[in-house]
Amino acid sequence: MTFDLGTMLGAPMNNNVQVQQIPVDMLEPYHNHKFQLYTGERLDDMVDSIQKNGVLNPIIVQPIASGRYEILIGHNRWNASKLAGKPVVPAIIKTGLSEEEAEMYVIESNLMQRGFDNLRISEQAAVLAMRHKEMFSQGKRNDIIRELQLLENPQLAAEDEADKKHQTTSDKVGAEYGMSRNSVARLLRIDTLHDTIKEWVDAGLSIRAGVELSYINPDGQELLVEYMQRCTVPETDTNFSVIRKLITEKAAKTLREAFQNGLITEPDDIPIVLEKPVKTATKPLKIDSAIAQRYFTKGESQKEISATIEKALELYFSQQSESQEEECELDGYGLSDELLKLLKKNGKKNIDDVREWMLCGNGEDTLSPELWDEVYVLLDE
Repeated sequence: MTFDLGTMLGAPMNNNVQVQQIPVDMLEPYHNHKFQLYTGERLDDMVDSIQKNGVLNPIIVQPIASGRYEILIGHNRWNASKLAGKPVVPAIIKTGLSEEEAEMYVIESNLMQRGFDNLRISEQAAVLAMRHKEMFSQGKRNDIIRELQLLENPQLAAEDEADKKHQTTSDKVGAEYGMSRNSVARLLRIDTLHDTIKEWVDAGLSIRAGVELSYINPDGQELLVEYMQRCTVPETDTNFSVIRKLITEKAAKTLREAFQNGLITEPDDIPIVLEKPVKTATKPLKIDSAIAQRYFTKGESQKEISATIEKALELYFSQQSESQEEECELDGYGLSDELLKLLKKNGKKNIDDVREWMLCGNGEDTLSPELWDEVYVLLDE
């Protein structure tokens, strides 16, 4: 298969290439399209251009079932044509493509048009995954032979370091895009994530956290998405700020281990795992001798001293708790005594605490319908 993407993306058309006018409602996006469509001013400019001049360069499609066509190149032109009110789009029909060949048209065309550095993280991951697979298929026999040679003669490793002639597939892909082998490896893991989790990464979830989540099996990732969607309001939290705050790299590692150990079998297990305190060894506590002499007699046993200290600490922390309740910001919002008491009991001291509590669904089984209404009134203020 010869891929003449230069021609397909706008170079002068070959006279042997047949262009057909295909109704816009007979076209569908590529089934595994990984790239974001134009929005805002860039989309408006394309719509305006198509309204005035039509689609100058044909899109590329392949036939699918029921007489319809799947777009390989030209998703933005198709979308803009619909917005411009155009009934048909000029297209070149490619037949007999394998799945790998079709995907190459989709990915390589986006890479040529936009450049690697301008792609989102998930889009970069898709490009690297394709190139890695392509290079691996081409060079896997040589890599295996070289690996066997190194096992027989470790001295060859020093020669490899000196002449750089023998590189792994990840090394080669990284060199092509100016990335380290480790960066390539991380993005290859990102490409295996659930599509929704990829959106979190594109919005700012750390790549290392995404890598940890990638080791969760697909069913587990689906459970995670289901739970986290309860923790955000898509209409207002378009950048997944709540999710990014909850899933740190450490939390992602905890989730990975919990899924692998069978501790999470349904969405409601997730907050239990995330909120469970980490067990740490307790260091022995020593009391200064001057303090011990001031408050304890020589005849008191270790057990009696420990009991006295425990009572003193209980009294201290109870007074601290009462003091904190007195300083609670929620006192000034005219809440019912029942709701105020419940919020304080759950450690909610201000509006932000309450909002996060509600977004994550932690109060769902605690609040009566009347208290739910009162909370929403509070959050609307």
